[in-house]
Amino acid sequence: VQYPIIQGGMNQVGFAEMAAAVSNAGALGIITGLTQPTPEDLRKEIRRCRTMTDKPFGVNVTILPMLLPADYDAYIEVVCSEKVAVCEISGGSPKKYVKQLHDAGVVIVHKSATMMHAIKAQEAGVDFVEIAGFESSVAGRKGDDDIGTWVILTKALEKLKVPILVSGASATGRQLAMVLAAGGHGMTMGTRFLATQEAPVKAGIKERIASAEADEFSTTLVLKSFENATRVFKNKVANQILELEKTSGDFSEIYPLAAGERTKTMFHQSGDPEDAMWSCGQSVGLIEDVPTCMELVQRIALQAEELLVQARGCVVSKL
Repeated sequence: VQYPIIQGGMNQVGFAEMAAAVSNAGALGIITGLTQPTPEDLRKEIRRCRTMTDKPFGVNVTILPMLLPADYDAYIEVVCSEKVAVCEISGGSPKKYVKQLHDAGVVIVHKSATMMHAIKAQEAGVDFVEIAGFESSVAGRKGDDDIGTWVILTKALEKLKVPILVSGASATGRQLAMVLAAGGHGMTMGTRFLATQEAPVKAGIKERIASAEADEFSTTLVLKSFENATRVFKNKVANQILELEKTSGDFSEIYPLAAGERTKTMFHQSGDPEDAMWSCGQSVGLIEDVPTCMELVQRIALQAEELLVQARGCVVSKL
């Protein structure tokens, strides 16, 4: 991996094409494990990715409350048997899988939304803790987990011994420079990579993200009343869900609006960003174009390098 930039797991987006494009650009691409219907489908996707890149890539496995829980053990077994370079675990505890993954030579990244989660992940033996602040599109938060990345990052850097990565509203070289200058080891981006030429979604989604009408106010939190708060793009479906949470509270009424199949149809068929609930971080307010992954990664790396050199000059001049 040439640059300390990671493409986070994204449901219905993190296919082999996405991961390979990011890895070929010198960053770390991630296949979203549960986007694949079965563990064997994930195995095929991993092997398909290897036909597109000879660079390292990873697999995300998200452990969340679901009506029909996935066979997480089987998905992790595929990651191990295929000897994928990195496994990004988000949601639930990684503890059960740490030895199994390490025995297979897999580097473990745990996405943590709070310091409590980060400390437990370190105690479990993960290799990296990825801090995901309130600004991020991470799902599965409790309703009161509203602490921003800046505070959690600073505490993590002071309290933890494992290397720290940052995700949550990350989209620019300026942010990468801040992370590295503070002592972090890299930056994970989801929404920013969604708005790239190679992202396997319809152009209408990318165009809305990069449009002037989308800004840092264009997201909202849904499903807070179910202790599964998720940051999504603020559209008519998200507003309907919020209204039902207030008036009904019956998940059976909300489910058709929040269903993954609806999002899948929007991303890959209709291309209308108003048609479904879809995860989106506040970084949408920082996105103004739809570059290739290569252009984006190189731009971010160059800006970060220039700013770090500039900052070094400021510090040295004071000594």
